[in-house]
Amino acid sequence: MSELYIRVAEDESEEPMEIPSEDDGTILLSSVAAQFPGACGLRYRNPESQCMRGVRLVEGVLHAPENDWGNLVYVVNYPKDNKRKMEEIDAASAVKVKRGFQKTSDLIVLGLPWKTSEQDLKDYFTTFGEVIMVQVKRDLKTGNSKGFGFVRFTEYETQTKVIAQRHMIDGRWCDCKLPNSKASPDEPMRSRKIFVGRCTEDMTTDELRQYFMQYGEVTDVFIPKPFRAFAFVTFADDQVAQALCGEDLIIKGISVHISNAEPKHNNIHQLFPNFPGGSASLAAMFDRSQYQFPSSHV
Repeated sequence: MSELYIRVAEDESEEPMEIPSEDDGTILLSSVAAQFPGACGLRYRNPESQCMRGVRLVEGVLHAPENDWGNLVYVVNYPKDNKRKMEEIDAASAVKVKRGFQKTSDLIVLGLPWKTSEQDLKDYFTTFGEVIMVQVKRDLKTGNSKGFGFVRFTEYETQTKVIAQRHMIDGRWCDCKLPNSKASPDEPMRSRKIFVGRCTEDMTTDELRQYFMQYGEVTDVFIPKPFRAFAFVTFADDQVAQALCGEDLIIKGISVHISNAEPKHNNIHQLFPNFPGGSASLAAMFDRSQYQFPSSHV
């Protein structure tokens, strides 16, 4: 008998695949399993009764019903336990595929030593995985480092691992994190100002400037008078400011909290109910100083 091809599918609703028969018209179960791993047999829908019928299997050989495979589509049988395992494997694979398609992002590296070069940065982060890009931000006029940079990895898993820990680069501890940004690309402007809460009265503008310069170039520091236990720090780069938001930092042995500096004049009275002159006076102070009130105060 000449070689025939039998139409076989994993499910009746799926596109069938043609499996070659043997010279005697039978099909080896191994031929089916080669295309459908785990297969233990075949079945088909009887055209007359519309019931599913099993194909006779003898010692690994499948025999055509009534010696004629016809134009029917044969459906693969799986052992119940094996099918369940395969479904679990497929689900796990789907998760891996999904993870694999998660895009990596530019990570901001805060607190870089002034001497760190882009090659130093690349050499360090290459130990975690393949690096697509590194950049040390520099002053356009002097060419000096601004104390921070960016790195991007090929694999999302590498990015996750890097963010989860601190990094000793050229003798200094550095933080690597996703810069906070607005959801819409139509809103590229981000505040370069941060709100520093829980300040103590002995903290000076020079001390705050010196402390925050380790993260990037500081353009201004403002401590309101009379003293209200908070301050504002403005960076040259908005990504540095946004990357610090939500952090608790230790300054002169005191834990301060960093948050966004956003206009919330309508909340001033709730946050500072005892301010002399009331909320209008405090709002005026913020307007005169050109600083804006944070969205949250901790």
